[in-house]
Amino acid sequence: MSLPEIVPRAEWRAAREELLDKEKAVTRALDALRAERRRLPRVPVDREYVFEGGDGRATLLDLFQGRRQLVVHHFEFAPEWETGCRCCSAFLDQIGHLAHLQARRTTFAAVSRAPFTRILPFKARMGWTVPWYSSYPGDFDADFEVFSEEGGTPVQRPGVSCFLREGDRVFHTYSAYGRGLEGLGSTTSLLDLTALGRQEPWEEPEGRAWAVGAPVAQAHLRYHDEYDL
Repeated sequence: MSLPEIVPRAEWRAAREELLDKEKAVTRALDALRAERRRLPRVPVDREYVFEGGDGRATLLDLFQGRRQLVVHHFEFAPEWETGCRCCSAFLDQIGHLAHLQARRTTFAAVSRAPFTRILPFKARMGWTVPWYSSYPGDFDADFEVFSEEGGTPVQRPGVSCFLREGDRVFHTYSAYGRGLEGLGSTTSLLDLTALGRQEPWEEPEGRAWAVGAPVAQAHLRYHDEYDL
């Protein structure tokens, strides 16, 4: 096994400060990239999709649960499988308490091709409480590029798609697949994929903060049982 070199504290400190300069440059570059992502145009979702969840049949608009944004985790789970994808399961294990997202007007939900009767026992086994819907047997997964049939062979891939709601109109704003999901799971990492972002005054473009003159994010943070949701 190759391990880091052993050096005196002063030498480590110098190397750490040099690396810190590079880390700050990456942070600034990521801020610029996220602002560019928020400037992406949006696409109306005019097609009717029908899902099945814990409360029965639902539309894509229903998945928002009345909030402004929706983040969908395209969870790989084929109709004939007994259990879901291991990688997608590890991803879902990382999702924190949803109250922090919901306080930013954002709903998180998983969607799979498996019938809901297959999803339920696996969800119970994993102990997950996140909203999870079946898209079976519709075209939602194919339309958002996580399912295809190449030469008659079904092909799935994991993904995340973000949607924005204006009244009863739904818009698709962003999707990421494969390695684009690396590093996701925290509240801020998911909000950074959305059109409204973290909804903080410092973010570009202007005008998407929770409220004009709103304080920085830390002032909005609560214990998850103290939000007025």
